[in-house]
Amino acid sequence: MKFLEYTPLDRINDFLSHVNLGERTIKGCLEAYSCKHTGTDKKLSLSLEYEILDYLGKSSDTESSSPAEFLCSRSSRKTLVYLVLTLYHMYPDYDFSAVKAHHFFTEESWDSFKQIFDAYMFESSKEWIEANGVSLLESLYKALDEVVKLAECDIYSYNPDSDADPFLERGAIWSFNFFFYNRKLKRVVSFRFCCLSNLMAEGFLIDEFCNEEDGEIFDDMDM
Repeated sequence: MKFLEYTPLDRINDFLSHVNLGERTIKGCLEAYSCKHTGTDKKLSLSLEYEILDYLGKSSDTESSSPAEFLCSRSSRKTLVYLVLTLYHMYPDYDFSAVKAHHFFTEESWDSFKQIFDAYMFESSKEWIEANGVSLLESLYKALDEVVKLAECDIYSYNPDSDADPFLERGAIWSFNFFFYNRKLKRVVSFRFCCLSNLMAEGFLIDEFCNEEDGEIFDDMDM
């Protein structure tokens, strides 16, 4: 996997690096990757493939809706490996399991993505429109289409358990992770965006709590 630089993505990333909405901050990041193997990707890809095949060999569940049935398709396994490789490049210090990650990926449509984006990025979009004169979603669509041709893309959301979520930041109120994968171009774009509490992010609530506790302790002490 190789990180790819695209100016249209950089422009949106610059805006979403910090959208201050008072008590909350919206943050987002778009990253594009080529699916061509580089460095240790081939070895890691084989390891992930063996993990999946080992899981299939041990699974006795043959219902059509089961994860095992889905992963019997070589195309599906290949897609999952590319998505997990992308996760590894985004978070190289985190150990991802292909089988476990599969349970956290959900196939989406542009309409389902749009509904989430419109609902949660409404205020950020207003800020973007004031500065650029067009909607943030329209700008995002054009940027993604230039990089991965949305009409040819499979779209996935990634929603891991909170205790195994490398994306989760301190003070997160909500967060979303999407992947736009074009198998023909062998290219994937990740898009994660979240809302953070400024109070928690800056440690105000924790500091206030500690100060109150310290005050109570010192009240009982002879100075």
